[in-house]
Amino acid sequence: MENFSLILAIVVVTALAFDFTNGFHDTANAMATTISTGALKPKVAVAMSAVLNLVGAFLSVEVANTISKGLVDETGIRPEVIFAALVGAILWNLLTWLVGLPSSSSHALMGGLIGATIASAGAGAVHGDALVTKVLIPAIAAPIVAGVAALLATRLSYSLGRKADGKAAAKGYRAGQIASAGLVSLAHGTNDAQKTMGIITLALVAGGAVAPDSDPPTWVILSAGLAIALGTYLGGWRIIRTMGKGLTDLQPQQGFAAQTSAATVILASSHLGFSLSTTHSVSGAVMGAGLGRKGGVVRWSTATRMFVAWGLTLPAAALVGALAESVTDLGDWGTAVVAVFLVASSAAIWKISRREVVDASNVNETDEPDATGTTEESPGVITAAIAAVTPPPAGPVTDGLTATIPSPAATSTEPTAV
Repeated sequence: MENFSLILAIVVVTALAFDFTNGFHDTANAMATTISTGALKPKVAVAMSAVLNLVGAFLSVEVANTISKGLVDETGIRPEVIFAALVGAILWNLLTWLVGLPSSSSHALMGGLIGATIASAGAGAVHGDALVTKVLIPAIAAPIVAGVAALLATRLSYSLGRKADGKAAAKGYRAGQIASAGLVSLAHGTNDAQKTMGIITLALVAGGAVAPDSDPPTWVILSAGLAIALGTYLGGWRIIRTMGKGLTDLQPQQGFAAQTSAATVILASSHLGFSLSTTHSVSGAVMGAGLGRKGGVVRWSTATRMFVAWGLTLPAAALVGALAESVTDLGDWGTAVVAVFLVASSAAIWKISRREVVDASNVNETDEPDATGTTEESPGVITAAIAAVTPPPAGPVTDGLTATIPSPAATSTEPTAV
């Protein structure tokens, strides 16, 4: 095994800690819709996701190579720079988890790395072309592509199942949801676990433990896979609640369409070496599936907060990474100060989270009613426009479990929310 210095060992441990937060932060990507529709019990869902994340970590190293070889100039990077980058990524992950927002762990990592690299070696050490083509463009394209695919798949699912027995169709789609959720988990392992592999490999190169342009060693692949699987098993229940219930109310047909669309996008990006945000892909797919059902509602107040978090992720993590690098640059005592700050901040966030516990027992509960006595968002124009071009169902309206004939009053006040 490679010869380790103390700082290199600290970086590896911190990277695995980030990988752990990535796991519980992104559990919602694979299992939120499956849990919200009742296709799987919460504990079973996260256990299944954890195993498949571990398997996925061994399927490819293309994304790991993008991080370790393509994003920054590895010859000018010190291990302390990577440590500072991880500090920025971990703190952003924990803050967004605390408020239940599904932001991108991938962009947090890359933002921290970019900020710390600029603070240490200048902007010239960041490969701008790789940043644009393999990070920024996929960040914008992924939710749009996944959303459109999920919208069309949802409409197709309802169209094909219009004459099917409600209970039989619901059972079939729930089975499909389980399969597609497993595919998303596998895809998540092939994409997100590799980012930690890449950052550890970059640290090993920076510390002189492995040669430049090396692929991740086997022990790096195994440890990164285990860390993200453990984090996934513990479950990011706060974000699962937001993704499964906060954005829209999903039926099994929609959940199946959303997960299948997202998994396809993620696996394609992993094959091409794009450091894609699985959060962006799944969130876009969930919103597309919400809009694909007649009368479906996307809660745009929640979506707007999520979009703001997406926009802040790269710069916020970059700022924290740059500040942490400035302190570590002062010497060993500076690195110690940053390490203490990271531990203390993480502990404080965890303590605050205990004031309102979200776990497997209450993950599907909705928020308390507001002053009007409802938790639903007011109707809006985007869903109205989509509903206007959606043909009405030919038979009784069904929620996948029971069929009911809508009353005249109900049909005259059909939701038009976005």
